Amino acid sequence: MVTHRQLRALVCGSGIIAVVLFPMIGQAAPALRPDMVRSLEAMQQRLSEGDTANVASRSKSAAERLEGGNASDRWARALFLQLAATAEARMGNDAKAADLFATARGIDGVEAAQRLQWLNHEARLRLRAGQSERGSELLDRWLSQAGGQAGAEDYWLMAQSLASQSQWQAAASWVDRARRDDASTTDERLGLAASVYQRAGRNDAAFAILDQLLSGGSNNPDAWRRAAALAQRLGDTGRAAALWDAAWRQGVLATQDDLRQLVKLHMAGGTPARAAEYLEEALKKGELARNEANQRLLAEAWAAAKDRDRALQAWRHLAEQTQAGQDWRRLVELAYGWGYWRAVIDASVKAREAGENSARSWLLEGIAYVELGEREKARQAFMSAQKAGADQAEAWLVTLDSASEGAVPPPTQVDVRSES
Repeated sequence: MVTHRQLRALVCGSGIIAVVLFPMIGQAAPALRPDMVRSLEAMQQRLSEGDTANVASRSKSAAERLEGGNASDRWARALFLQLAATAEARMGNDAKAADLFATARGIDGVEAAQRLQWLNHEARLRLRAGQSERGSELLDRWLSQAGGQAGAEDYWLMAQSLASQSQWQAAASWVDRARRDDASTTDERLGLAASVYQRAGRNDAAFAILDQLLSGGSNNPDAWRRAAALAQRLGDTGRAAALWDAAWRQGVLATQDDLRQLVKLHMAGGTPARAAEYLEEALKKGELARNEANQRLLAEAWAAAKDRDRALQAWRHLAEQTQAGQDWRRLVELAYGWGYWRAVIDASVKAREAGENSARSWLLEGIAYVELGEREKARQAFMSAQKAGADQAEAWLVTLDSASEGAVPPPTQVDVRSES
């Protein structure tokens, strides 16, 4: 969401209400009385000297006295209202200033060009005051009448005002127009464009802009995070991981949460070994606590990378830390799948000590003993597996009983593949 604070910053930076009365007074039609010209010029001088409160009060009083007069009085009244509006705006009273401009442009006899200028001032002041809906309506009206007076600055303001109201599709149209007219778009506006396009569902366009922003060396963490999130949404998790990795290496992203997200992105993006390396380095340096969550993430990363020795070591450390039967069982499965028979047996025993009397763990332990040629221990394990409810255990026992003292072939039609 585009905040009012961001919108106000854009309005304030656009140089609104650069009021110059002298040319208007000199060119005024109908002509003003000499005393009225002197009064307006004196008020203008006081405003330039910073006497804003006095100018606001006296200009409003003068405008009230001139209400209902002839054409010359009406024109002078409009100019006093403009002075009062300018003074109020300089004091930060944007809503009051906008109301004064609205009154001025509603006076009979004011020329169309002057009404249009005051319409622009009022629109921007209402946006600056947080009156987003009314401000957007007035700015849209001004843009429809301004013709060649409007430019990229105005289109960006319109886009941001609509974005502040979550009118994303309309805002995206104005962003398109602003980008066509703006040859030197700032990083701030690129960020606005990316945000608007993303909310409008134009993810490809948003990602292209973010890529442009980041390639220019942006040090805005939110831009990097948004680019990675968009890459994920577009189905390119590898690209998301690469973006996050680049931001991490440049120091743009540097928190513990950023590191954990980097690890998760590498795992999801098909580079789990890189994830594990980052984690292991951070744990060694003490940048991450060696707690259960981080140790589990490390074990999962090494397992996904199929680095057998490191994966088994990490899972053993985790299981020793948690003393959870399910973690020992996971170690049993990994060790069995990779043919680490002693590790299967050891983890199976630890699982039972942790209260996990799994029929499958007994079965895999028995197979490990068979592979190691320890037939009697294998028999005992298969009997325990049978007692715990493993259907395959009986087939293994029959095979053991019928086999010679040599190698024991696995029973036919028995599936003991890992469940994980």
